[in-house]
Amino acid sequence: MPTAILTGQPVPGSPIESDLRSLGFDVRTAADTGDAETLLATVPGDERVALVDARFVGHPHALRLGLTDPRFPLAAVPGALTAQPAGRQALTRAMARENSAAGGTTLVDSLADRVLIALDTDGAEVYRPELGSLVAAVPADAQARDEARRAVAAVDDEAVRLKSAVKARDGFFTTHCISPYSRYIARWCARRGLTPNQVTTASLLTALIAAGCAATGTRAGFVAAGVLLIASFVLDCTDGQLARYSLQYSTLGAWLDATFDRAKEYAYYAGLALGAAKGGDDVWALALGAMVLQTVRHVVDFSFNEANHDATANTSPTAALSDRLDSVGWTVWVRRMVVLPIGERWAMIAVLTALTTPRITFYALLVGCAFAATYTTAGRVLRSLTRRARRTDRAAQALADLADSGPLARPLARILPDVPRLPALLWAVAGTALVLLAAWFEGPGLALVLCAAGYVLLSAQAVVRPLKGALDWLVPPLFRAAEYCTVLILAAEAEVNGALPAAFGLVAAVAYHHYDTVYRIRGDAGAPPSWLVRAAGGHEGRTLLVTVLAALLTAEQFTVALTVLAVAVALLVLVESIRFWVASHLEGAPAVHDEGEPA
Repeated sequence: MPTAILTGQPVPGSPIESDLRSLGFDVRTAADTGDAETLLATVPGDERVALVDARFVGHPHALRLGLTDPRFPLAAVPGALTAQPAGRQALTRAMARENSAAGGTTLVDSLADRVLIALDTDGAEVYRPELGSLVAAVPADAQARDEARRAVAAVDDEAVRLKSAVKARDGFFTTHCISPYSRYIARWCARRGLTPNQVTTASLLTALIAAGCAATGTRAGFVAAGVLLIASFVLDCTDGQLARYSLQYSTLGAWLDATFDRAKEYAYYAGLALGAAKGGDDVWALALGAMVLQTVRHVVDFSFNEANHDATANTSPTAALSDRLDSVGWTVWVRRMVVLPIGERWAMIAVLTALTTPRITFYALLVGCAFAATYTTAGRVLRSLTRRARRTDRAAQALADLADSGPLARPLARILPDVPRLPALLWAVAGTALVLLAAWFEGPGLALVLCAAGYVLLSAQAVVRPLKGALDWLVPPLFRAAEYCTVLILAAEAEVNGALPAAFGLVAAVAYHHYDTVYRIRGDAGAPPSWLVRAAGGHEGRTLLVTVLAALLTAEQFTVALTVLAVAVALLVLVESIRFWVASHLEGAPAVHDEGEPA
């Protein structure tokens, strides 16, 4: 149980002790600075500890924000300071120095605030949450205390808490059609002790049932699938709002939320394809194409953001124009809808599933996603070309990890000459065009295998130098497009039952590996281990292997080979990913929560 140490002169009638206990703290009282230091030393090092002034006046949610957020080792609001195990050493040093300066006496000033100043002097990073209209203060006298109490009474703590549970930046459909009521579902869940991870799991199960309904191929099944998909999205919004409402952030939760979103959407694609097949319509190529397009879109987003995560000298006029447009309300919503974020995308899929056919649903999805991808990629290319920025080694390493170069490209990159004045993007474009044109026009055979070998060489040449060029963030999505589309084209050309579903399974397994890489980087956990990348073959190794299998095997044998490869890759990456994230959670890795762009 976390411990809160109350310091300073107690105030009759103050609710501070009950507020702290309601937040789960064991409350202890210190008579002076020396007693506070002694109590601090008695709290086990693996537990959270808080230092709170007994004169504190404020909203309970202000205390919650300052003292219970699991994402930060050190955090503070006026009159209250907290440290998780990772921040205990810094707190102990600052406390000892403050006690020495005070001579163990009781201070008129807030001890928590004085220790906070000492932490700032030491260069410790202390998180200070934005309180907005919430009150957190240590009044100096009775008049100031009365004024602070009136300020507390004037603001509805629960209304602020509910409002802050909603993501600050979200899509139009989510903001106006889901969040107005899903926040109350989140509160209902919190009051019954449900966790965000449980709600995330419920969302996944609902989406899988929706996929099963779609797989029936009946109109009733399609209608039920559409309704359940919207219900799954409501729960998907609720889990994040529950995390923000109750500050239940965790590394495992962030991973589950991100990966389950992808699993739900792509499982639903498969359900639609199965349902269409029962009606005599084969749309597996469209389902796979939609998954490829959506995944490549995401990699474009991830790569661009990582390339510019800590870039300096952002002088892009395109970015400046975007900032100016943000001041015009209607343009903000139009631009958010144009990129077809998850809310708009799932709403479109649900409505079209219920009212039309799987084929029409996939056509609309492909057109919408293609337009969104063109719009966002063009804007980011313009930003990259017009900004003068120096990209860091961290950004270059992130792009190298996202590239997923394997046991063929990495050794080649170390021995190939660095051809001057030829950017990495040029090599990536040439390699992607070579293998895809060969797959499309030549089909399975020796020529395709040779072109795939050329792709290996060109992709290795692309990563000879650190990816610090203005457009080098396009290299990873080009590699994704080359690998996924090669599998799609060859499976379609096999023209046997089961080839495209097997290809769908293989691309899904590989895409999971690439998403997992992104989430590890976002969580500051680093890329997957080198042995996993080598064992999975890297993008170039898998591409070459698929072309060799297509050339050597019959169509039926190729289908079996794709299925075996899909299962092998899925088992390999899933087992390692689950092991890593569960271990990180159990080891108390810093909690994370993604508040980025709509997916």
